[in-house]
Amino acid sequence: MNGKNNIAIGFLIMGGFMLYGFLLIWLRDFAPDKEAWVDSYSVGKHFESRLAHVHGNLFAVLNVIIGYLLLHFHGKLNHSKAISLLAMAGLLMPVGILAEVYFGVPPALVLVGAIAMTASVIWLGISFYTMKLTLKEAN
Repeated sequence: MNGKNNIAIGFLIMGGFMLYGFLLIWLRDFAPDKEAWVDSYSVGKHFESRLAHVHGNLFAVLNVIIGYLLLHFHGKLNHSKAISLLAMAGLLMPVGILAEVYFGVPPALVLVGAIAMTASVIWLGISFYTMKLTLKEAN
């Protein structure tokens, strides 16, 4: 069913990025070289790591919201499967940022994920705008 996987994966990814937040706190406050980490606040791996943390949680929440809406309005929205898959593909953005930081992977996943999430949100917005309501629902 379209939407269920978005909710489940959204919550799981959100939990993962929340745990990653604990790592970032440890690096800032408790790591042996915490001063160097704090000094690089707005550049390099530090900045990219925070960017992944924020976008990971944002995109996870978007998946939960999109999933709920797809489940709730099942049968009334066009292209719900494509919207669902694009939203889940959007999670490639924050995962791609982490892959860049830790493994030196090129930013292709970041771009694919950003485009996919943007497309899913716009497509869902258009689907809601063009959705036909019955007379009973309109009142």
